[in-house]
Amino acid sequence: MANTRQKAKKAPTRPAKPKPPATAPATTVPAGAGLVRVLEDDGTVAKGKDPALPVDTLRTLYEQMVQVREFDRRMLMLQRQGRIGFYGPILGQEAATVGSVAALQARDWIFPALREGAAAMMRGLSLTEAINQLIGNGADRCKGRQMPCHYTFKEGNYYGMSSVIGTQLSHAVGAAMAARIRGDDVVVLGYLGDGATSANDFHCGMNFAAVYRSPCVLFCQNNQWAISVPISKQSASETLAQKGKAYGMPFVRVDGNDVLAVYQVTRDAVARARAGDGPTFIEAVTYRRLGHSSSDDPTRYRDEAEVKAWEKKDPVDRFRAYLTKRGLWTEAQEVAFKEQIAQRVNDAIAAAEKNGPPADETLVTDVYAQVPQQLKDQLADVLALEGRGVNQGAFPL
Repeated sequence: MANTRQKAKKAPTRPAKPKPPATAPATTVPAGAGLVRVLEDDGTVAKGKDPALPVDTLRTLYEQMVQVREFDRRMLMLQRQGRIGFYGPILGQEAATVGSVAALQARDWIFPALREGAAAMMRGLSLTEAINQLIGNGADRCKGRQMPCHYTFKEGNYYGMSSVIGTQLSHAVGAAMAARIRGDDVVVLGYLGDGATSANDFHCGMNFAAVYRSPCVLFCQNNQWAISVPISKQSASETLAQKGKAYGMPFVRVDGNDVLAVYQVTRDAVARARAGDGPTFIEAVTYRRLGHSSSDDPTRYRDEAEVKAWEKKDPVDRFRAYLTKRGLWTEAQEVAFKEQIAQRVNDAIAAAEKNGPPADETLVTDVYAQVPQQLKDQLADVLALEGRGVNQGAFPL
């Protein structure tokens, strides 16, 4: 009798699941390749490379770098203590920010990304005002309605920060165009991080700036990490700087931990823009040694050995070595200055923490020049629940 049973079919063999690729190094280009550089890691300068800046300028650059580093350290401590809610540290990127801002003139505008708070302070934002903003108290310019660490300082031609990646580039390019239309010889410096080169606004801003020869400088702080995404997974280009070529604008790649090189490259780009020769794209190669923010744990996605390697390229140590070799800075000056800065930050913290929360009335008075009666009535009801009477004098008539 024939066997009517059929043999069980063999399940089809599934292809082996591919193993995830090993974590790629953050940097796709060897350190030093194609970089404009003035200072070596030990603070020495090759013959003929020193830009010969005035001594006062050199000291100001160093003092600003030391101040922002101390401010950074203390604000991160305040966040850990629950005295402020959020902070975006700059450790390792001081030279890129300070050197580029110092190359501007006072009438020029700054459109920051996240780590350019030092720029506002260089333009006159006091440490106390900065801490008011971090706390979000009643003395804060934004009355606590902006994220901490997102400063605004109109008097210093410093545009308010935005957490939306890359949006400030289109704003910067447009503001520069407006200045040109008005006949002002103003240059706009627009910042971005390496992650922003993957955002739509980067492409819009770069293309518009190049086509219309906007008098701006677009400055990319390539700190190797877009939160947890390394630069090797952001772009297949050999460098970020060369993206400027695709849009038809001059581009330059600079050692972002070399404050003299950053100053020199930015100064030249600003002069070019002011002369009517259009924009420049700068890639400053640097490194974010701490987390993306106080909410981030970088040990979950990067090798500590990488961090240690970049510590040897510390921008503050490198510049101090240069000043010491030139006889412009001593250990005694270093100790005295750090004490002075620490006291300055302590005083600013104490002053800011004396300020109370924003007044309830600002919910409406900060929005309307002429507050509608309906909102006056609603606010009065809210204050009555708190056992308070509405201050009619707070409302413009």
